[in-house]
Amino acid sequence: MRDAYIVTSVRTPGCRRGKGALAQTRPEDLLVTALNAVIERTPGVEKKEVEDVLIGCAFPEAEQGLNIGRIAVQMAEFPDDTCGVTVNRFCASGLEAIALQAARIKAGWCEVAIGGGLESMSIVPMGGNMPRPHPAWAKKNPDVYISMGITAENVANRYKITRQMQDEFAFHSQMKAANAQKNGLFKEIVPTPAARFKEKNGQWGEETFIQDFDDGVRADTTIEGLGKLKPAFSAMGSVTAGNSSQTTDGAAATLIMSGEAVKKFGLKPIAKVVAYAVAGCKADEMGVGPAYAIPKVLKMAGLKVEDIGIFEVNEAFASQAIYSMQQLGLYDKRELWACDSDKRIININGGAIALGHPLGCTGAKLCAQLMTGMQVKGAKYGVESMCIGGGMGAAALFELCE
Repeated sequence: MRDAYIVTSVRTPGCRRGKGALAQTRPEDLLVTALNAVIERTPGVEKKEVEDVLIGCAFPEAEQGLNIGRIAVQMAEFPDDTCGVTVNRFCASGLEAIALQAARIKAGWCEVAIGGGLESMSIVPMGGNMPRPHPAWAKKNPDVYISMGITAENVANRYKITRQMQDEFAFHSQMKAANAQKNGLFKEIVPTPAARFKEKNGQWGEETFIQDFDDGVRADTTIEGLGKLKPAFSAMGSVTAGNSSQTTDGAAATLIMSGEAVKKFGLKPIAKVVAYAVAGCKADEMGVGPAYAIPKVLKMAGLKVEDIGIFEVNEAFASQAIYSMQQLGLYDKRELWACDSDKRIININGGAIALGHPLGCTGAKLCAQLMTGMQVKGAKYGVESMCIGGGMGAAALFELCE
């Protein structure tokens, strides 16, 4: 089987749902920015070389429906023979897109492809516009439809993840992200045109501006401040807005090539896609998914947790991220994730608690962040993973190219 290589990986900023800089920007436009940027950042490669574009989206309807994977390709002025498709594995949709394109390249079905992700949570609400659970199944097994926040509470309660542990973890996420912003470490972010509608002299009009940073990072976060927040999902619970991921808008894209294509264009790839795995778990504690998916993908490659130089573990909720890290033997080693440690290898520049979780985009977004981190740290192996609504986890393993 052939190898598949990550050549370029970019993302837009992640901006707060409803109140953030991208709230009034249509999802198609966000994706077009990412698609254009991934080509612009790859010298010598033109759009006509891309055979197919696969985009992950958790709620592919309304403005981000109608096969946005194809529509955005056309809006970005790729040629007609560049195809496009949309895939949905909820929070792992963007990673699923990258993995599927890598698999096609490994199989010899494709030479040059793009995998990416998109979600405008400001425009298309969580759950979609018209959710319709199956009534009989909802009576028999309602867990598959329950609030993600309740699943986070279940994890906290069942596995004794305390409020103090969650708030401390959230604080470190914010501090790592604030440090990364201050020092310009998010090299994967592309400046993104954003729309804003304003009234002037009785007339409403659209104005555009450039957004080039994640606008949900709270550099002034304190553990004391987090401790004052009320539970968000259960009156006596421990999961709050402060120790949960932010709902955000964003898009990301990754250019993937075969070894032959890399040589043809004279490119130096970032990393090789080694393996991808998904694993199931109970729907009512869906957050534990990475604890199953990461060991599975490492077993595929004959590697151990100790072999991995950097992790991006999605912080859907602090409770589930902590539990997953505990199961991997990483949480108790505080120096591996703390903001004040130079040895940290887990979410080195903060996670979704600070940077946001734009659902279908997250898998592609984390890939872009991981590629940046692997290069900076010189980490031979990197892993990204996330939990998935309905009771799953996904994980991908990458190997840095020398």
